[in-house]
Amino acid sequence: MSLNETLQEKIEQSFALGADAVGNKEAEAAFQELRAALETGELRSAEPDASVPMGWRVNAWVKRGILLGFRIGQMTEMGCPDGFRFVDKATYPARRFGVADGVRVVPGGSSVRSGAYLAKGVVVMPPAYVNVGAYVDEGTMVDSHALVGSCAQIGRRVHLSAAAQIGGVLEPVNASPVIIEDDALVGGNTGVYEGTIVRRRAVIAAGTVLTRGTPVYDLVKGEVYKATAEAPLVIPEGAVVVPGSRAVTRGKGAEWGLSLAAPVIVKYRDEKTELSLVLEEALR
Repeated sequence: MSLNETLQEKIEQSFALGADAVGNKEAEAAFQELRAALETGELRSAEPDASVPMGWRVNAWVKRGILLGFRIGQMTEMGCPDGFRFVDKATYPARRFGVADGVRVVPGGSSVRSGAYLAKGVVVMPPAYVNVGAYVDEGTMVDSHALVGSCAQIGRRVHLSAAAQIGGVLEPVNASPVIIEDDALVGGNTGVYEGTIVRRRAVIAAGTVLTRGTPVYDLVKGEVYKATAEAPLVIPEGAVVVPGSRAVTRGKGAEWGLSLAAPVIVKYRDEKTELSLVLEEALR
């Protein structure tokens, strides 16, 4: 039995205890082991898997382990060396980084919760927040006022622009978290929620909101992308998505001339797009 299989068994047994897990030393030890593995990137709540239709496999037992941490954690007052005080579950203190971690957390009010993984070369601009179970890969920038929610998976060289909101999906445990693949750009004041998958090199323009209930209209390919009961909304590789609207054609909506938000794919990345998206490497 592998290390992960052994840990999975411990987590499943501890989670099955329900309220009896509180104060259980074995449950606490299993959770601490899981949290440490999440922070090193050894474990992920979801990971690439070419054998499944979406290309990503959800590790539901890891999510149960994260929930176990909330169940067994007791409220306590915690703080940082600079004197900042807060009250939270003792199982989820704020993470601290050293020079050897290779992560730049620029001063000014950012916080990374324990149980989140940030790879070398990640930059976190203030103020930003990265929640438990999140995975942020190499060379990614989390800009000011950006949120990386619970279990969100962020690829390499992604730019989460100012005020971008990457939603968390911790429950239900089998649900896919929000996934932003390599080399994507998520513009300012965007929202990506409810398990949406943004494929590599896609560009989500400022102000765009993507959810399970919002269809995306592809003007280039003449297709409409929607989430289903079995699959999340998927933005194709290299797509450039901008905010749009569609007219309400029935009832009072039509009478009043209303329209609904409708993200629109206006093009796919080309040389001109690449030039406009060049990031200043010196910032990293």
